[in-house]
Amino acid sequence: MNLNPYGIDRGSGGTESNDRGQRPHPLFKRPQGLRVNLAEVILLNGSVVSGRHAAESDKAVTGPGANPPRIMGILNLTPDSFSDGGRYRGVEEGLRQAERMLAAGADIIDVGGESTRPGAEPVAAEEEIRRTAPVVEAVVRELDARVSIDTSKAPVARAALDAGAVMVNDVTGLRGDAAMAPLVRERGVEVVIMHMQGTPRTMQKNPTYGDVVADIRAFFAERLAFCRGQGIDAGKVILDPGIGFGKTLEHNLAILANIPAFKSLGRPVLIGHSRKSFLGALLGLEVEERDCATAMVSCLAALDGADYLRVHEVGLTRQACALAAAVAGRRQETGDRRQT
Repeated sequence: MNLNPYGIDRGSGGTESNDRGQRPHPLFKRPQGLRVNLAEVILLNGSVVSGRHAAESDKAVTGPGANPPRIMGILNLTPDSFSDGGRYRGVEEGLRQAERMLAAGADIIDVGGESTRPGAEPVAAEEEIRRTAPVVEAVVRELDARVSIDTSKAPVARAALDAGAVMVNDVTGLRGDAAMAPLVRERGVEVVIMHMQGTPRTMQKNPTYGDVVADIRAFFAERLAFCRGQGIDAGKVILDPGIGFGKTLEHNLAILANIPAFKSLGRPVLIGHSRKSFLGALLGLEVEERDCATAMVSCLAALDGADYLRVHEVGLTRQACALAAAVAGRRQETGDRRQT
């Protein structure tokens, strides 16, 4: 039997193969049909903090404090994204959805034209530009919004930056296109470095780590050194541990339980958990039912110091961040007595 430090059978851990609704993971079945307490699950998996990652975590500044997380609203202009593929096509539909997310409290709109769901096929740069560049231009022009381009291709990023985008969100961590790092340096924009094991087509085929938190942290350290070597301002780098990108259920929970370990590298941390299949695996929810669970994770991540939250349903995450800020403020006023 494979027990965690609390004596609970971890089971096989399982690999999340898709984003369709799943029965709750066997590890978290409760008597009399009760569903899992998501916060408890993340805290249980957080036991690794007290051991291997304690030193890194102790260095991090956690909690939202005076700087609550920035909310990145997801705008997928794809026919095949796992959550909202085909829902927003063309400039008008994209513009209206961006407007709704901004009204709900989004700080930046993340525009993508290629699905990175498990098993997704690549899209040609020309098609990706056709899908994204006109929408980026319209959102910047009509809504005066900050826009990020979600792409791993330098030509797509260049077209979006020309259209007014101010950030590049690269799921390959600047490894997918040799021209991307020079472009980021040339334009002086912010860049999200995400961790992914494998590619979207292969990433969920038995992902394996020695220590998922330590391995991702080492990857980030290497990528930060790479950025410095490329002349990219390290102050413009944002780190994304890549929930669901080459990760099992337990890997994702370990990431969420150890945000301070990534924060200790001195760069902002982005968490992209919205509607993902680990929520379906834990709670038995279909994709369209996962927004409340997403907001709960947003609150927990905010309390642990996440700097960006990338989500589909902005309004619920804005509420979650307000709750996290209120709790954090109360802790600061009265002192954190959780260890007493």
